Amino acid sequence: MFKITTSAICVALLFCLPACDLKSPGTEDQAETTGVKLIQAGWLDASDIKEASGIQASFSQPGTYFVHNDDAPPLLYVIDSSGNDLGAVYIEPAKITDWEDITSVPVDGKRWIVAGNIGDNFARREYISLYFAEEPQPDSKGFYSGSQLLQHRIDLTYPDGPRDCESLAYDPSSQRLLFLSKRDKPARLYAIDLAVALQEHQAELEFLGTIAPLRPPTKTDMGIWSNRAVYISQPTGFDISPDGTEAAIITYRSIYRFKRQDGEDWLTALQREPQEVVGPPAPQNEAVAYSPDGKHIFVTSENIPTPLYRFTFSDPE
Repeated sequence: MFKITTSAICVALLFCLPACDLKSPGTEDQAETTGVKLIQAGWLDASDIKEASGIQASFSQPGTYFVHNDDAPPLLYVIDSSGNDLGAVYIEPAKITDWEDITSVPVDGKRWIVAGNIGDNFARREYISLYFAEEPQPDSKGFYSGSQLLQHRIDLTYPDGPRDCESLAYDPSSQRLLFLSKRDKPARLYAIDLAVALQEHQAELEFLGTIAPLRPPTKTDMGIWSNRAVYISQPTGFDISPDGTEAAIITYRSIYRFKRQDGEDWLTALQREPQEVVGPPAPQNEAVAYSPDGKHIFVTSENIPTPLYRFTFSDPE
């Protein structure tokens, strides 16, 4: 496949695909009725990003994002908000079995990146792992290279047996790391306190409960997605806004946006019906991240060439 360089033309072509219609069932233009704006921000330029499974905003360099593949080597690729390649940094001595998501946590006035070695397609792993490293910094020209020393690792088990998981997020309201299982129906939510995760080298996650089921495949979906239709309602990425007031879950078909009320925990908030947008138009959406100001949500996909999309939600006053 060749790479289209004119974003406006590319978005127009992609929006013609039936699977990428931004209309939810039974409604008119969703972008118009719910104040959702979706644009293609660009492409992931780095040729080595072939299986983008996670994305996380930098808190020290606004407009910069960290992306990773799901397999070796243990690299953080760095892009700007248009997908331009800003280099890559090794996390040493981290290992990869199946890196599926990434988040960021506050530690002693700094931000640490947390890479989630949490994928387990066949639910066979004895434990999963989190790798903690200080957020990489660019050189004087704004480019990233070299390596970043691993600060901490923790191995985790589930209280109810192995689970496939591709969704990891940090909740600033509870100061906990949250995990959302993929293949359970409905998805199961687990947690560990950040303080515990930073102090221990082994721990068991706490099972919080199941979230409300995400919309199942329809007959139309089955016609579009064929044998992949059974997977399109499974969570493949998860992020919580920096202020802790909303969360986004991405699946192959849709993005789901949840709002949290004051004093409410995320298990409760995830029981309500979310705002759903069908799309963005990409082959395998697996990575989702809020911008540092919480105004935008970025989504990218596995497979190449890889588009980078930006959602903007305008809530009623």
